Amino acid sequence: MAAPAPLRQRRPRRFRERKDVLHDLDDGELIKRYRLDRAGIIFVTDLVRGPLTNPTGRNQVLTPEMKIIVLLRYLATGKMQLCSMDDLGPSQQTVSRVITETLMALSSNAILTQFITFPITPHETQRKIDFQQIAGFPGVIGAIDGTHVRISAPSEFEGEYVNRKGYHSINVQVIFDAKYKITDIVAKWPGSVHDARILNESSLNRVVFGRGMVPDGCHLLGDSGYPSKKWLLTPYLRPQPGPQSNYNRAHKITRSVVERGIGQLKRRFHVLHGEIRVQPPSKVCQIIKVCAMLHNICKDRNIYIPAAEDDEEEVDDPLPLQPPQPPAAQRPREGLLYRDEFANLHFRNDN
Repeated sequence: MAAPAPLRQRRPRRFRERKDVLHDLDDGELIKRYRLDRAGIIFVTDLVRGPLTNPTGRNQVLTPEMKIIVLLRYLATGKMQLCSMDDLGPSQQTVSRVITETLMALSSNAILTQFITFPITPHETQRKIDFQQIAGFPGVIGAIDGTHVRISAPSEFEGEYVNRKGYHSINVQVIFDAKYKITDIVAKWPGSVHDARILNESSLNRVVFGRGMVPDGCHLLGDSGYPSKKWLLTPYLRPQPGPQSNYNRAHKITRSVVERGIGQLKRRFHVLHGEIRVQPPSKVCQIIKVCAMLHNICKDRNIYIPAAEDDEEEVDDPLPLQPPQPPAAQRPREGLLYRDEFANLHFRNDN
């Protein structure tokens, strides 16, 4: 009778040693890698510590701080591989799971609305002064634009995500104040959707301005892809010399805040620069909104954007300007008449 085969001993699991980046790196290096300093990382972690705390007592479970750090590294670079190769320890599979879990926690409406708020009270709308100091354009509380974030081709409704440049994207509506903080963001529409439709369907149009929640005399500035409204001032397509030309000149300078703001957002979080290769598109929308929230947190905490060799001018690289709104004869006259009155009142003389 043959002797029984020896029992195979189970090999002990080997774990990669994890680097304690919060204590091993100084604030400058933390900002370079994760876009937040030590106090900022702990602040963000405390926002979602409960949902990110794993109740198990196993030794190698990631702490909430490490989960935030993994997500920040991904948002800063756009490369999941760096999250596992950067001495953080988790496997690629764990990184993917942690990013999904942490995004879900941070993208809750209860968290986002703490840091992204549109000015509606008389005190909040005093931000008009900040805009007026740029080029003498009065009554502005925000600059609005759309920006496209490239995504991989989705498995459903793929054609709807192809924008006018021929690549798949999410068309994101964003509003910045004069200090380059985001006051409103809509990240849910496929790349083929026109900016004007996104605005028309937004709560900003239907509720905030539509129901008169904002004091009179408060305006947004948008490009000619948007319809002219009493609260949304757009440039003249063929300005006449005098008030209209003066208005256009100040409008262009003041509205450039949103272009530079989008540029800052994408420089801070490089994941928004390239193609985001996660599915479904709703997860990409979570990434965009969390980046916007974190950008505002960085602004609140005076955290600079780290320089990089491949950084360009802090201006968004938009798609070619969308076709302007229909000729005046086909458009509601109220917004156009208000714009004429506004230009004649405030821009009659050269500034």
